[in-house]
Amino acid sequence: MSKKTNTLLFILGATVFNILVTIVCFMALFVLFAWLLAPRLPPDAAAWSFPIIFIGAIVLSFIIYRIILKLLFKRVDADKYFDPIFGKRRK
Repeated sequence: MSKKTNTLLFILGATVFNILVTIVCFMALFVLFAWLLAPRLPPDAAAWSFPIIFIGAIVLSFIIYRIILKLLFKRVDADKYFDPIFGKRRK
C-alpha cells in the first residue's frame, strides 16, 4: 500500500477509535455519576450534569487519544509509513 493510502486508513481508524473512546468515557462517567452523585443531589441536577459529563468525556478521551498516539509513534516510524497531511516535506 502507498503512503497516502496508509495515511487515509490511519485517519479513518483513529477517528473511529476516538469516537469509541469518547462513548466509553461518557458511559463510564455517567455510571459513576449515577452511582456516586445522583443519590445525593436533587432531581434537577440531571439537567446540568449531562453537559458536564459530556465535556468531561471529551477531555478524557482527548487525553487517552494523545497517550495512545504517543505510544504508537514511539514504536512506528511515521515518515516511513505515512504521507504528510499538510504541505510537503523538506528534502
